Amino acid sequence: MTSDGCSGMRILTIETTCDETAAAVVCDDLRVLSSVVASQDKLHQRFAGVVPEIAARAHVERILPVIDEALKRAGLQMGEIDAVAVANTPGLAGSLLVGIVAAKTLCAATGKPLVAVNHLHAHIYACRMAAGRDVFPCIGLIVSGGHTSLYRCDGPTDFHYLGGTIDDAAGEAFDKVAAMLGLEYPGGPAISRAAEQGNSKAYHFPRALVADRDRLDFSFSGLKTAVRYAIAGPGKPDFGKIKLAPQQIADLAASFQEALVDSLVAKTLLAMEKTRLRMLCVGGGVAANRLLRERLHAAASDHGFELIVAPLELCTDNAVMGAIAFERLKAGKTETLELDAIPGLVRAAEKL
Repeated sequence: MTSDGCSGMRILTIETTCDETAAAVVCDDLRVLSSVVASQDKLHQRFAGVVPEIAARAHVERILPVIDEALKRAGLQMGEIDAVAVANTPGLAGSLLVGIVAAKTLCAATGKPLVAVNHLHAHIYACRMAAGRDVFPCIGLIVSGGHTSLYRCDGPTDFHYLGGTIDDAAGEAFDKVAAMLGLEYPGGPAISRAAEQGNSKAYHFPRALVADRDRLDFSFSGLKTAVRYAIAGPGKPDFGKIKLAPQQIADLAASFQEALVDSLVAKTLLAMEKTRLRMLCVGGGVAANRLLRERLHAAASDHGFELIVAPLELCTDNAVMGAIAFERLKAGKTETLELDAIPGLVRAAEKL
């Protein structure tokens, strides 16, 4: 056993799928030796959303300092790392490539094994890390800025897509509605704060597909449009010139959030019912939403299943959850230096 207390393998994990540049060092007993995240929120704030080119350029500037800092905090040299893991799918093409090139370069220089990580699967593995025990089989719900997906997770390397959004992701809807309401980016926390003073029944917004018990899919574009019409009506309004009263903003935020959470909980409960699994794991940035957490905990109590929601620090993108790479290593799954990015978004019609 070395000074860091790790008697087994150590993995350097790298995450650059969207707009966070992150690296972590994790021991094979899943103790986190270091974690570094460089956020780009301020870079994208003026655009009220992530600009892919800006994100990629920021990753280029930050990737080496972030990796170096992760190693320093762990008190390790690169030679003491046993493998390098990197998220290669899904995500923004330019962002993914920065992390992949960094990981492949380190492996080429040191001869360490290279392990590919599926970013969405890793979000569910964050729940495994938080639980400190096996959580499989389970239903996995990933709710983030780019994805809203349900998986049947029979094991840490055995995920089966059940359904997901057919249009906007939940986090994307939060960001777009926040922009319409004149709230700051990122929209999730801003809407949650505004909703605290609002009446969630002031507006009746649609819960698309909730009545369809044959599908485990979500749709949020109609909800977003309904909020738009409630604010300005049809046409092409200039939202910069629309002045909403503080209470109106609060009521719109609360009503929107209520509708979105209703949809998420309803389809998740349907997945639990259809699969008859008794464990639900939830990850992704929107999993930090307080109302969603409260409603899921209430549902778990009412329906008698176990719920694990990723801790707040592991909800947004991070490299710690890349520790799922240990499971791939155990299964003998490593990559060649030909590993490439598989960019894009997973949507219901694709079922990847």
